[in-house]
Amino acid sequence: MEAVALYNFRATESDELSFQKGDTLKITNMEDDPNWYTAELMNKKGFVPKNYISVKPHKWFAGRISRQVAEGRLRNRDCGAFLVRESESAPGEFSMSVSYGDHVQHFKVLKDSYGHYYVWDEVFPSLNQLVDYYRTNSIARERTVFLRDGEHMLRVRPQHAHALFDFNPQHNSQLCFLRGDVIDLLDCSDSQRWKGRCNGRVGYFPPEYVQPIYN
Repeated sequence: MEAVALYNFRATESDELSFQKGDTLKITNMEDDPNWYTAELMNKKGFVPKNYISVKPHKWFAGRISRQVAEGRLRNRDCGAFLVRESESAPGEFSMSVSYGDHVQHFKVLKDSYGHYYVWDEVFPSLNQLVDYYRTNSIARERTVFLRDGEHMLRVRPQHAHALFDFNPQHNSQLCFLRGDVIDLLDCSDSQRWKGRCNGRVGYFPPEYVQPIYN
């Protein structure tokens, strides 16, 4: 995941990471502390305050889920459907799970000494660029599989979703939820905003803040 720095931050502890407003950070761990994330910048690592940055959410980033859960989410998807998940045992490391249609293939996302990501020979400074590359270049060696996403891929409409991030409404019509909440999906026809129910309240929210659950 990537995040944009909203303000300057100067580290006061040895395990913190300094950055300037406008810097793009690689977020490597969002699990351990509700107020701090682990991030990388220019091959340096450290803790950054959550309220100093704006995370760029992506539908394909599933957070720290297991291999089995990833397979369950992709089982009813067409060839090329994918997600990127954080390692359960090694925070900051990632794997990509891709539907081949008849089964799900898992790829370890490796990092070189410069902090760049790769699956095969091509190297990228961010997960975003790696994903974009394999939208037009086959992720598989033995067959042609392009990464794909979008509503046209769904064979079944999801009934529920996991919240990937906190969502704080700016309008009364929007739905408030916290990371980890389960949301009942009421209307997914609009690609820009979905309608759901959470904690007894109904409202709209951006779909990139959640991960649909496919049963």
